[in-house]
Amino acid sequence: MDTDLAGRIYRTAHLTGRFRLRSGAVSDEYFDKYRFEADPVLLAEVGSAVAALLPPEAEVLAGLELGGVPVAVAASAACGLPCAFVRKQAKPYGTARLAEGADIAGRRVVVIEDVVTSGGQILASTAELRALGAVVDTVVCVIDRESGGTANLAAADLALRSVFTMTQLAAAR
Repeated sequence: MDTDLAGRIYRTAHLTGRFRLRSGAVSDEYFDKYRFEADPVLLAEVGSAVAALLPPEAEVLAGLELGGVPVAVAASAACGLPCAFVRKQAKPYGTARLAEGADIAGRRVVVIEDVVTSGGQILASTAELRALGAVVDTVVCVIDRESGGTANLAAADLALRSVFTMTQLAAAR
């Protein structure tokens, strides 16, 4: 674990207060991912750390709207793989596609996310990517909140790899 990077992410993005998470759970701490994603130096380092966790058979990085997109782009810049940008739902105009950018049909796609709590959006997006012909079995995230996401994803045949867990970030603060 890169304790220097973990400490900088913690100091940059950790907030305290009362926050409702996407899962519906309420937490007294929150990682505002946009704070580390908006810092170009920090984001580049995060991208390199994500790229180091990619399986060798990966062909496309699929960044989930919205927070997974900058992480996927940074990881793409670090490893040279193309990206797809995955919407929560296909837009009703233009290309009307769920996944923009790189083609995913028949390709080994790694889903990229910033923070994983329960994995709910990942499960929904992965089901849609698979329906479009993508081969998806791995998810890489920056922060695993250790709140059930790993088990929920495993039930859908998805392995979760994280740059940091909440425990590691807290230890590095």
